Amino acid sequence: MPPFVFIKDMMDSERLFLNVRKSATGQKWVDRLGLREANTALAIAQNHGIHDLVARVLAGRGVPLDGAAEFIDPTIRNLMPDPLTLTDMDKAATRIVQAIERKEKVAIFGDYDVDGACSSALMARFLQHYNIPYQIYIPDRIFEGYGPNPQAMQDLVENGASLIVTVDCGTNSAPSIDAANQAGADVVVLDHHQVGGELPENAVAIVNPNREDDISLQGHLCAAGVVFLTLVQVAKQMRARGSTAPDLLSLLDLVALATVCDVVPLKGVNRAFVVKGLLVAHAQSNIGLAALARVARIGEPLNAFHLGFMIGPRINAGGRIGDAGLGARLLALHEPAEAEQIAQELDRLNQERQAMEVQMLAEAEAEALVEISGGEGASVIVTASNDWHPGIVGLLASRLKDKARRPAFAIAFNRNNIGTGSGRSINGVDLGKLVAKAVEQGLLVKGGGHAMAAGITIERDKLGAFRGFMEEEAGARVRNLRENQSLSVDGALAASGATVQLYQALQKAGPYGSGHSQPVLALPHHVVADARLVGRDHVKVTLKGADGKRVNGIAFRAAEAPLGKFLLNRIGHPVHIAGTLNLNHWNGSVSTQIQILDAAQPE
Repeated sequence: MPPFVFIKDMMDSERLFLNVRKSATGQKWVDRLGLREANTALAIAQNHGIHDLVARVLAGRGVPLDGAAEFIDPTIRNLMPDPLTLTDMDKAATRIVQAIERKEKVAIFGDYDVDGACSSALMARFLQHYNIPYQIYIPDRIFEGYGPNPQAMQDLVENGASLIVTVDCGTNSAPSIDAANQAGADVVVLDHHQVGGELPENAVAIVNPNREDDISLQGHLCAAGVVFLTLVQVAKQMRARGSTAPDLLSLLDLVALATVCDVVPLKGVNRAFVVKGLLVAHAQSNIGLAALARVARIGEPLNAFHLGFMIGPRINAGGRIGDAGLGARLLALHEPAEAEQIAQELDRLNQERQAMEVQMLAEAEAEALVEISGGEGASVIVTASNDWHPGIVGLLASRLKDKARRPAFAIAFNRNNIGTGSGRSINGVDLGKLVAKAVEQGLLVKGGGHAMAAGITIERDKLGAFRGFMEEEAGARVRNLRENQSLSVDGALAASGATVQLYQALQKAGPYGSGHSQPVLALPHHVVADARLVGRDHVKVTLKGADGKRVNGIAFRAAEAPLGKFLLNRIGHPVHIAGTLNLNHWNGSVSTQIQILDAAQPE
């Protein structure tokens, strides 16, 4: 078999790939490209000299022929929107400029996640350039909850702040903004969350591309992206006044980190933020980010995977079970010794979080198995415990969703029988709308979110009714989605074609993430030369092509899952494999590896 092969039946109305109707995970495999996209892929490859498989990846994600070159090399200059297209931007920038010129103390009130930490550090580093006194305040997740609260706002004013800039929060915080005003401070809101009700009337400005009267079409930005656009406008005003401005492009590593970790769509300027931000990150000019890379033992140039799965969790660990302000302070630091100390603390907290997660996940899975036993069982998993840490329920929900392939909630109840929970959804089920409806019906104390994730507060005696509500509202939809599960495949290759050069070519069509999915490649008719358990519950395999060439593959957390059992039982037999192509760095050498997502029995 040649290094690259393309197998499909164009006459099949379902566009089945390799004729897989039911895989080891119960999915059918479909060709991501229809006839039109396949023709576009061919034209991209021929006109731009791009690898055939890379061209298929581009075409399969809606990149047109005339947009391929710019997509491969996105630039901030071409994709950057005019900041003034965002509602209230001029008001926000003008007030921040006034604070700089008057040398006012500025308080930065951020959220406790990665986006909040990066947004806070962006604002802090900008103010540092002008020697403006500032204070970063990140609320405690458990005791204060999300967003500004009146007492914290009053305390910031008492500490000397005359301007409070809320980042990644504030849109729905009218009482807290009023409290700040009454104490004597102005408030500028820089946010991206959905608006819940009337906007606060007493803020100087509310810059949020998701407010209803904003026509900028930048609703896909994370909060750090909104902050960056604001700083672009502030810098423009400062230069017009004859002042210098910091090099904003040197701060793109923080924007990239937030964009990846907040899982916003990688389209438009977001994609340029990540591509160019990773180039900045390679220089390790941010000593806090560099310290995190060291404690995470990342021995290669940072990529989007590192940001999302190695750097981000360590920053989040502070907000989940430790000091919520650690991440923001670290990313704003210029002192190496202190940065190393905070990075070590975040790494310790992350290890503690991982240990807690393992124990909590075992309990949650046991409860979930009861819910889904007896055939399909519950279509939406709702688990709860008195012993879980509320900072980790989002991770539990995500794990349960992945394992059971259906929406899942995990809820931690306190002594007062009030539960703090998080939900994660599957494509096709809008969890945010379901939670909003549950709030309207009085089943939840409060709740909100978006299609794929939501947060809730619930009273214990409403738990059963909430389960019933979710089953009634989403059960039929979830069952239909599960019965028609499919895996979209971008193309096929043989083990001999799974080279480092191909991986590097595919990265030119990246970075991959929300709205721009990782390419899924199929290896047809490869023999499982070896399969064994590694780590806690992973399955590692060696796949051999028809020409004898081999490539390693790994199926994470699959040991007890249908996929893992299928692979372990197929040693010496041919299989179809579907997965993503990754690099494996080991002892100074680099090789390719297939991260296995699915497998199937050849006909």
